[in-house]
This record gives sequence, structure tokens and C-alpha cells, in this order.
Amino acid sequence: MCMIRSMILAGATILAAAPATAQRYDPRYPVCLQKWEWGGSTVIDCSYTLWAQCRMAASGLSAMCLANPYWPQAHPASPDRLYRRQGRVE
Repeated sequence: MCMIRSMILAGATILAAAPATAQRYDPRYPVCLQKWEWGGSTVIDCSYTLWAQCRMAASGLSAMCLANPYWPQAHPASPDRLYRRQGRVE
């Protein structure tokens, strides 16, 4: 019984020691830089306005540039979707 308690306590300590943080995509910038860090974790930084800026920042790093999925202009509405929104379904 004492062994089970110590295992539960050790597990809870390990889980509490490293809280996870959510990645933030800044909707003001269209390009994000995803960097891989030691231990396999990744960091996403959406602060680039041009692909060239991002590629320069990624140069020499274990990183890649990607389109920001939360940038408002990333998915323009098609005319078909626009008609549906206005209630003009034909």
C-alpha cells in the first residue's frame, strides 16, 4: 500500500512540474515560424508579414515557415458561401 502511495505521489509531482502551454497564433500576421527545440517540443511564432522574413529567421535552425490558419485573409469566402450567408440559397 505504501508503494502505491509513493508511486501516485511521484506521478503527480512529475505531471505538476511541467505544465503545458498553448501555442498562440497571432491573427495579425499571415506567416508563422515553427521551431523544434531540444527534447522534441515545438514553438510557433506568428510575427512575420512576408515569407522571406520567416525564411531568413528559420535559416540555420530546425524550423519551417507555415501559413497562419487564423489569419482572416487565409480563407476568402467564395461567392457560393456568400449567397448562403445572406439567405439566398437557390
